[in-house]
Amino acid sequence: MNIVLFEPEIPANTGNIARLCAVTNCRLHLIRPLGFFLDDRHLKRAGLDYWDKLDWQIHDNWEAFLAAHQDQRIFFVETGSRKLYTDVSYRPTDCLVFGSESKGINPELFRDCPDNHISLPMVNPRSLNLANTVAVVLYEAWRQLGFQDVLSE
Repeated sequence: MNIVLFEPEIPANTGNIARLCAVTNCRLHLIRPLGFFLDDRHLKRAGLDYWDKLDWQIHDNWEAFLAAHQDQRIFFVETGSRKLYTDVSYRPTDCLVFGSESKGINPELFRDCPDNHISLPMVNPRSLNLANTVAVVLYEAWRQLGFQDVLSE
């Protein structure tokens, strides 16, 4: 599974998500521009000592990410979709894209693929914390995949 952070802004969120990816054996992709430096102490603190256990990659922009993942399914997790994250049958190679904390994902990116725009149900029209949202969606996908790589060890 691939977790993709599109232009993340808050280092502590990215650090928490890095830790989540490390413990679930997911690859983390960061798409520039980033709202922090990679040596930020908040990023390192939130990720603790998991950075060396993490499979991660930085992409200069959205186009560079797409070029490297053109054969994989991409799901955009963003508010406003009628399709819930639980309505997807996930595959191990899927890419789950999450937008920046203040801007989300530019709707232009998923305009032509509405079936790949998914949301979490919420009563309030605002959104959850990014790290919490990634955890909810990732654990649903991982549950569907039988928690592979963990139960077999």
